[in-house]
Amino acid sequence: MGTKADFTVTVSKKEVVEAVLPLQEYWLPLSNLDLLLPPVDVGVFFCYKKQEAFGDSISFGSMVSVLKKAMAQTLVSYYAFAGEVVPNTLGEPELVCNNRVVDFVEAYADVELQNLDLHNPDESIKGKLVPQKKRGVLSVQATELRCGGLVVACTFDHRIADAYSANMFLVSWAEMARSKSISVVPSFRRSLLNPSRPGCIDPSLDHMYMPISSLPPPKEHHQTTDNLISRIYYITSEQLNDLQALASSNGYKRTKLESFSAFLWKKVALLAAKDNFQITKMGIVVDGRVRLGEGDKDKASLMSSYFGNVLSIPFGGQKVNELIEKPLSWIANQVHDFLDQAVTKEHFLGLIDWVEAHRPEPALAKIYCNGSDDGPAFVVSSGQRFPVSKVDFGWGCPIFGSYHFPWGDDAGYVMPMPSPAREGDWVVYMHLFKRQLELIETEASHVFRPLTFDYLDS
Repeated sequence: MGTKADFTVTVSKKEVVEAVLPLQEYWLPLSNLDLLLPPVDVGVFFCYKKQEAFGDSISFGSMVSVLKKAMAQTLVSYYAFAGEVVPNTLGEPELVCNNRVVDFVEAYADVELQNLDLHNPDESIKGKLVPQKKRGVLSVQATELRCGGLVVACTFDHRIADAYSANMFLVSWAEMARSKSISVVPSFRRSLLNPSRPGCIDPSLDHMYMPISSLPPPKEHHQTTDNLISRIYYITSEQLNDLQALASSNGYKRTKLESFSAFLWKKVALLAAKDNFQITKMGIVVDGRVRLGEGDKDKASLMSSYFGNVLSIPFGGQKVNELIEKPLSWIANQVHDFLDQAVTKEHFLGLIDWVEAHRPEPALAKIYCNGSDDGPAFVVSSGQRFPVSKVDFGWGCPIFGSYHFPWGDDAGYVMPMPSPAREGDWVVYMHLFKRQLELIETEASHVFRPLTFDYLDS
């Protein structure tokens, strides 16, 4: 096992990729659920070992050619990723599908794959291996490593795609690279998310979402040593099973996500108490595709391939002292209860109507809107559908892959994903305050283990 080292990345070529078939320009409106997303970019990256074919190494140039050719073919179906977001006459964002092309960067990093510090992506990934998107909807970077390994990374506009949509694209891109037909053709049918006439809005939605005109005053940012940072951890299936057992009681078995989230909430509360906060909040991202397809086989089929955002973020706020003193099963019950209100078809239909009632004013989830007196808040987004084992471009499955979402907000963000090395284990991307992560590493080192290649290179 090599030692972690700082390294430089040299860009060798910047090109663009466009769809192999010309596309007639047209405007694709954002759905009401898309409009709840602020203009933030999401990164995702995959690490590949050096591969050989018939005894010879596959050159970096050959791999890049495969990636570009497959990208051009995939953009025919996923044309939204070759578009451009512009404001309409009301000031709302819309997508111009004009085959604006995708920026594609080729680079070289003077580092061995096994020496990448995956635990600390702020140093090893951000600004080095994941591209900064400067225009359009999607940017791609392929980086050759000193050992002959490869990192393939993308950055995309969250207003156009959620993780479910990005996962569809990544799998289709890999399928094209292996000369296969894409297994899922994306649907852009915005009518699937049309509002009702008249609308039907549950009052609970005013607790979960707010127009930006109602935002609380921004926090005063004093000079401090505490700031949001990103870390990646490894959690074994045995630890997850233990958490699930502790979180389940009275015959109610909580999910691993509910159990993990409750455990993390309890640890965040420890630092909140030291900082004299009374309340801390946690939200969990819910995907509405299955819910909106309930009771309608045709709509369910269309929703399963729907490209765009179909998300809601219910959250709960609890007293810090209760989160510290109560057993994990009690906290898991609170998590289950606030989740329960958002896992229904009626909730998502109502959310679509709620956005319609407030347009054209932008709105967003309240969990992201901490005022100056609010305690810490964070969001957990399940990445269990992350298709790391399916992103094989023809030179083998990645040894590792992860989303990377260091967004500039006061709320933290956590995404657990399946481990590519061992079934049932998790890789967890965490973007929290530095002091929160230090406390978690101290108080829960048996659960949150800093990610190293020892866990991946079996």
